[in-house]
Amino acid sequence: MNRLVKMIGAALAAGLLAMGATTAGAAACDKACLERIGDQYRAAYLKHDRSLAPFARRVRFTENNVEMEFPDGSWDTVTQEVAEPLTLSDPKTGGVGIYTAIMQNDTPGYLAVRLKVQGGKITEVEHMLSTRRNLSNPPTPFGEISAYKHEPGVGDVVPPSERVSRERLIALAMGYFDTLQNNTGEIRNTRFAPGAVRTENGLRFTEIEKGFKLGRYRFNERVRDREALLVDEERGIVMCRGFIDHKGVLDEYTLTDGTKTRSVFREPHTWSLLEMFKARNDMIVNVEATFIGAPYYMRSPWTRNPDRR
Repeated sequence: MNRLVKMIGAALAAGLLAMGATTAGAAACDKACLERIGDQYRAAYLKHDRSLAPFARRVRFTENNVEMEFPDGSWDTVTQEVAEPLTLSDPKTGGVGIYTAIMQNDTPGYLAVRLKVQGGKITEVEHMLSTRRNLSNPPTPFGEISAYKHEPGVGDVVPPSERVSRERLIALAMGYFDTLQNNTGEIRNTRFAPGAVRTENGLRFTEIEKGFKLGRYRFNERVRDREALLVDEERGIVMCRGFIDHKGVLDEYTLTDGTKTRSVFREPHTWSLLEMFKARNDMIVNVEATFIGAPYYMRSPWTRNPDRR
């Protein structure tokens, strides 16, 4: 019995030591460390050389919701980065987010990246890469890549007096998705600054709240498998994953101003996204999304608890 107690005690001690080591490893990589690793990742990706970044021995990798051996996919075909990247970091989770634009030979694309860093090593890589090959019918928004740039100030640190908590940032983003789903004109659980701007695959949209209040996006049947992936508290940004489903059964409908319109979705269809939301003074000021057309009801290999109907 004494031997058994000692064995259990030793196992518990080992577990606590391991947990302490993991926590210490995460804490040791602060924002500067994480963003340096993000820069190293981009350099390795562009050079097709994993030795240029601190990868773990085993890396879990997906591109457009397909899990594959690392490296593969656009790691073999990327030829150039054509935009100033926006890099996000979350020292509490070891998360890094990147929004940029690339070329694969003569093919332009918008790329969002999520990295997981543990013990100073990259253990997870998730890509959302939108190219014209990934456009759907009706067309996925896709802007001219030579004109692509992030909104001024989106990467700036938010003054402490204008920040909200991690939990509130996530709540504002989830409220955005609540409003987008079955959009009837009601703003649900979120707030927008008067000049809030949304960028989708390089296309810029203004008057976000006005579109929602008109009920323009009624054709969005559901926004599911939503997950906040990282929170950059200093920049006031949360990065999320999600899927927007269109069942294709809605035909004609009426906006809140009385305008008759017709849904552009005529068959089952899904958009898959990595989307970020920046907030100041408890209001969303910027939204930037990289997303693709996907098979209807597509799921991410990363989603642990998928939504049910």
